[in-house]
Formats: sequence, structure tokens, C-alpha cells
Amino acid sequence: MSIESSVLRRIKPNEDEISRIQRSAERLRALASDYALRNGIEAEIKLVGSVAKGTFLSDPDLDLFMMFPEGVPRSEVNRIGLLAGEDLLHGQRLFSEHPYTRGVFEGMDVDLVPCYRLRTTERLQTAVDRTPFHTDFVRSRMDDDMRDEVRLLKKFMKGIEAYGAEPNTRGFSGYACELLVIHYGGFRKVLEAAAGWKEGMTIAIDGKGPAMIGPIVMYDPVDPKRNVTSAVHIDTFATLITAAKAYLREPDERFFFPNEREPMEQGGLSRLAEIHGSRLITVIFDRPDIIEDNLCSQLWKTRYALAKKLNEYSFNVLRAVHRMNPEELVIVFELERDVLSKTYKHHGPPVWVRTSEAFLEKWRDNEFGEPFIEDGNWNVIAERFYSTAAEMISDEISMSGIGREIDPRTMSIRNHGETLCMTDRRLLTELLDPRHSWVI
Repeated sequence: MSIESSVLRRIKPNEDEISRIQRSAERLRALASDYALRNGIEAEIKLVGSVAKGTFLSDPDLDLFMMFPEGVPRSEVNRIGLLAGEDLLHGQRLFSEHPYTRGVFEGMDVDLVPCYRLRTTERLQTAVDRTPFHTDFVRSRMDDDMRDEVRLLKKFMKGIEAYGAEPNTRGFSGYACELLVIHYGGFRKVLEAAAGWKEGMTIAIDGKGPAMIGPIVMYDPVDPKRNVTSAVHIDTFATLITAAKAYLREPDERFFFPNEREPMEQGGLSRLAEIHGSRLITVIFDRPDIIEDNLCSQLWKTRYALAKKLNEYSFNVLRAVHRMNPEELVIVFELERDVLSKTYKHHGPPVWVRTSEAFLEKWRDNEFGEPFIEDGNWNVIAERFYSTAAEMISDEISMSGIGREIDPRTMSIRNHGETLCMTDRRLLTELLDPRHSWVI
């Protein structure tokens, strides 16, 4: 039995499970349709997503769309849709690009989403109006064998940590996986193609739209103005290429079912840091009460902003990792150094330019010595703004451009020793031992 056949037997829901899921989905759709009829709501109820397309793995979510005529004001679409979600699911109202309700029906997570019923995608009115078109397109292009190929690709993407277009994963959505299988013809053919990809790869299934920029551009066949893979980060793109090459060279179930990474003991982490000759610093913030997707984006922004500051002041980031915990946000940096000399060499202008006189005047009677000539330029020994990374972050945090709703007043910092003793060892293991999931 091939690796793929063995994996498929493990991940594909059996006939009883498929039947149970489909019955629950149909009961929910019928319940929502009856609700709309009883309440005089002119809306079509449609099941979309992986269950409707038949590409789901075990324990799928249900995506139910309440599709209103174009003439209904958007405020009414949102109001009625959210009220229906509350009455049917007794769930939580969420507000991302578009408001929707998340709840549970017969043990399955459900998103009930209001949108518009459109004939084409040329005049979208909400961010989710094209989703029903996605479902129809995939269903029209897939048979049962291709659905299994999609299941393999989704599980592979999950195993290599490249699945999901959410800000925390920055990877390939389920729809992107479906389109890749449609375009290339199967799971292994997708990997064979991906092994040869380069940055700027373009895929057009039913024609190209306007020129776009990204690690990979996949024109949406139902709306060519959209890049299906716009969420894919360059690192995720590179990870897929690397994993595809490795799998084709030596197929293994670990690509689909990676071993759980065991956290290293504190002594092992200390030895690794000593071998690297590096220093660790942990920055912690209280977790704000906002939508998780928004918070993920802000945490990435904060990590990048702090890394930029650390590099700007010569502490030089080697690697960084972060995690969202229930009560706090944690970012750990591995630095070349966390303490600098008190002084540094400040480069001035060439001796022969007019501004050299102003430079000399500014640095006359300098505490650390007069300006001197080196390689034709004036130089001077000057005092640094900051000599420790912790001091720099404490002073610069409010001006660093961190996430808007991450409060710098809640920040705390752990130095190297405190990080090794107090920061989650799983996070430190990820930082100091950055092996891919399939080689653990």
C-alpha cells in the first residue's frame, strides 16, 4: 500500500461519518430556511465550504450563508443575519471584515454568515459575496477521486504548518488547496509542480486578471481581480517548496502526521544558547480582548517592529518566535548580544565637504575624545543611546509601531537568565532548534 493510500484511509471520514455530517448539515439548512419563511425573510439559505464541496476531513465546521437580494440595505442584511444567528445557534457575534455568528449545532461548529445573492462577482457588496461562487466552481470541477486528492493535500499542508489563510499561519486556504488540485490534477502532481516553483509564481485556471505581486499569485477563477493566495507569506511559500522536494525524495507519513516536538530541558537550552554564543530576551504583553485574527496580525506587527528596533541599535536579531497565551502575548528574541559597549564610532562627513566644519564644531571638547580622520572621513567616539537591549525596548516601545491594541504599559521584559528559567520551554525549543515539523 502506498503512503498516500495509507494516509487517506486514516484521514477520510468513513461512510457513516459522512452521512452523519451531511444529515446534520441538511437539518441545519432546513431549520434556517424554515426560520426565514416564518419570519418573512427573503433570503436563500445555502451551505458552502468544505462540507458542501465534499473535501472535508474529520470534524469539519459548517458554513451556512443567508443570501439576501441585492436591493436590501447592508445594515439590514447585517441586522437580520446576526439576529438569525442568535436565534438559531445562540452563538457569539463576531466582527471581522464582515459580521457573522459562530455557534454549535449537533456537536459541530457553525458559522452563519449573511451576504448578498449575486448573479456575478463583478459588483461585490461584501467581503464574503464570492464564497458561494467558490463552492459552485469547485463542485463543478471535481469528482470523488479528486476530492480525496484534496484531502491529501490539505493534510499535507497541515502537517508542514502551511495550512490556513489566517494571520497566525499565513498559509494556503482550503480553497487554494482545491484549486491547486484542479489545476495540476492531483496531490502528487501539485508537489511535483511546487518543487520547481520560484518566487512570483503565477497560476491562472480560467484566465488572468490584473498584474499582482506576491510570492505566489493564483487568480481566482470566479473573480480574476483577486489573488486566492494573497495571505501566503514568503516563508510559508518556501516551506511548501522545501517539503515538496523532501517528500518526493523520500515519502513519509510524518509529513502528514508529524511527531510532537518534545520541549528541551533547561540545561539543554542553556547549552544551545552557549554554543550559539547568543543571548535571549523575552517581551510579554497582556492579551487584549479583541478578535483573534486581528490580534494575530497585531502580534506579528509587534514582533517585526521590535526586531527592527533591536537591529537599529546594533543588538541584531538572529531569530524570533512568538505565542498567544490565554492571558498574555509572548515574543522571544535570540540576539547576537544584549549588552553593548558604552561608546561607538560615529562616522562623519568627508574632510573636504562644507558640512565637515559643522561636524567638528558639534563634537569639539567631546568627552570621549576629539574627532579623528579615518579613510578620508571625520569620525568620533560617541556615547550610545542604549547599552542594553532591555533598556532600549523599555524606552522605545511606545515609538516602535507595535500593534494598535497591544498596550505598551502592560509590557514586561525577561533577560537572558530569566528567559531560560521562566519562558515556556516549548517556545525556546522552537527558537533554538528550528527543525521542520517532518524531521522531528
